[in-house]
Amino acid sequence: MTIANRRSTNTPVDALFLERWSPRAFDGSKLDEDDLLTMFDAARWAPSAFNGQPWRFVYAHRHSESWPRLLKLLMPFNALWAQRASVLVFVLSDTLVRLPHASEWSVSHSHSFDAGAAWAFLALQATRLGYHVHGIGGVDYERARIELSVPDRFRIETAIAIGRIADKSILPPELQGREVPNGRRELAEIIMENKFTTNPL
Repeated sequence: MTIANRRSTNTPVDALFLERWSPRAFDGSKLDEDDLLTMFDAARWAPSAFNGQPWRFVYAHRHSESWPRLLKLLMPFNALWAQRASVLVFVLSDTLVRLPHASEWSVSHSHSFDAGAAWAFLALQATRLGYHVHGIGGVDYERARIELSVPDRFRIETAIAIGRIADKSILPPELQGREVPNGRRELAEIIMENKFTTNPL
């Protein structure tokens, strides 16, 4: 299967998975609140250990009072292009979970894994609605915890930028050449039957 962005695969995977990619060129247009809530609702239906649903989302629209404050939590390189996104979201996860029939909270082994599933659901729903989402690891996490009033038990996982794609010409020249969907490792490099056999280097 090959789609318009030149990604291809040899299995009958749904085209939605190939259509989703992470551009940096956004057009700065307003993101409809109903569309944003639909994305968050898709995230809400992600699977999680013991149905703990550890994910939380803190967001701001581009033209809101909070936008400059959230944008400044990104590293300068990321803020440079993310400033034209429509919405910035910080993804958090609860590091504690209440196990079935337990009266006390326990440390969750899978909170980040589960939050990652929620972020993936959000990104796929955004793609279905005609938007794009770009995950951002370059965050000042210590400052973000303070600015967003995040309790100690929550981990700040990442930030994400959401918006409609724009022409790559709006980006600095050094980023324009990178504004294409990335490929992926071959299946043979990532799947192993019975035991781990791949050289991690």
